[in-house]
Amino acid sequence: MPRWHRATGLGLLCVATVFPAAGCTTAHPDARQAAQPRHSSSARPATATSAPSTAQPSVQTPPELDVSESLAARQGMTSGGASVAFSKGRKGQTLIIAVRCQGEGKIKVAVRPVQVSFSQPCVADESSTNYNAVELTGADRGGVASVEAPSGVRWSMTIGHGAPVRAESPEGG
Repeated sequence: MPRWHRATGLGLLCVATVFPAAGCTTAHPDARQAAQPRHSSSARPATATSAPSTAQPSVQTPPELDVSESLAARQGMTSGGASVAFSKGRKGQTLIIAVRCQGEGKIKVAVRPVQVSFSQPCVADESSTNYNAVELTGADRGGVASVEAPSGVRWSMTIGHGAPVRAESPEGG
């Protein structure tokens, strides 16, 4: 069962500052669609996992990509703000930004050169992970993801490139 079945339905605010075609979701990368943003919480039991361990994800460990996705950058546990440079992908690939956070507050992520930004609420007692897929012209280029976070919020990030997101038709399928 793919990791997107763990989503709890709590919202993640995702704003494409220039191009509104970015999707935010905790959905499994192969099933990502720009439909409803979802939020995954480590305080809830995982119903599906690719690892045999039952341990909840820690903010100390950056989120994992699927086997079909290529790693562009990884940032271990960080407090406060930081910028993470990422490598380019192949033409037509989707940019994936996966962020895990814990601590009371909200983090803001701005991604250049695609001019996409989003915010993610963080909770003191649990780590939460959100996967954001950006399918825009230029998403295959390298760039920088800049994170603004209160000093009490700990976060980690993985950036990758993957296959384009399959859009859902207006009729629902």
